[in-house]
Amino acid sequence: MKKGIGIGSASIVLVFAVLCLTIFAVITYASAITDKALADVEARLVQQYYEADTLAELILAELLASEEIPDMVRGVPINSDWDWDLWLETLSFVCRISDKMELHVVLGVNDDSLSILTWQMRDTGGWERDETLILFDGDPWNIWQGNW
Repeated sequence: MKKGIGIGSASIVLVFAVLCLTIFAVITYASAITDKALADVEARLVQQYYEADTLAELILAELLASEEIPDMVRGVPINSDWDWDLWLETLSFVCRISDKMELHVVLGVNDDSLSILTWQMRDTGGWERDETLILFDGDPWNIWQGNW
């Protein structure tokens, strides 16, 4: 009988270690690809936001320079309304960021000046309620009858 570790058990440990390192390398690579795709989407959204913000700043500058309130500036419709809560006239317009996001701007008209009331990014994507998941309503009788 031989004593000690044989060449076969050392080979099994080596193969197992190489296999573990290979799996960790593949997982790390897949994670890096996913992170890059997410970073690209975020960078594109940030770029589109700043383009919409620049357009909104240009519209604001033209509104400040104009004597009368125009109906449209740079292809963006300007909506005029009266805010009864603030007791002043408001101007609002929307600059598209993407197909699901927009920059919403509301300006208050004070004599000959404009003040920014709202300058925010809003979600325009639709939301639908998901009723496919059956939830327990707390009544055990409904379970017994099969009525969720």
